[in-house]
Parts: sequence; structure tokens; C-alpha cells
Amino acid sequence: MKDWFVYIVECRDGSYYTGITDDLNRRIKTHNVGKGAKYTAGRGPVVLRYQEKVKNRSEALKREGEIKKMSRGEKISLC
Repeated sequence: MKDWFVYIVECRDGSYYTGITDDLNRRIKTHNVGKGAKYTAGRGPVVLRYQEKVKNRSEALKREGEIKKMSRGEKISLC
């Protein structure tokens, strides 16, 4: 069974992006070449600020939703 991660990256403009992946290193590299997500495409390079290992994709999606509802201050505290 693959490990899944919920992660937060900080973009070049100081904004935060939250996502999920089963290969964190590959995903960060993909963000940094401008292909990771529409949001981060013009905001790279990104820096990994937070990662959380979860049981499966379903748990990752649930946790991603929780984090996306957080305020910027709460995300900074989490990181």
C-alpha cells in the first residue's frame, strides 16, 4: 500500500498551496517546473513548508479539505 501525503508549499509570491500526492519529491519537482497545478504554474519556485503522512488517498483528500478551510494564520501555525 502506498503512502499518501498532504502538503503545503509556499509560492514565490508568499501564497500557500495545499495538495496531496503519493510521491512528494516528484510532486515538488513538478510544481517547480510549472506543471504541478494551475495555481502554482506562475508562482514558482515553491518551497515545501509542511507535510503530513496519511493512510490512504481518501484520508489525504479529507485532510486536504480541512487544511484548505484554515485561515492563513492557522496554516502558518501548522507549518
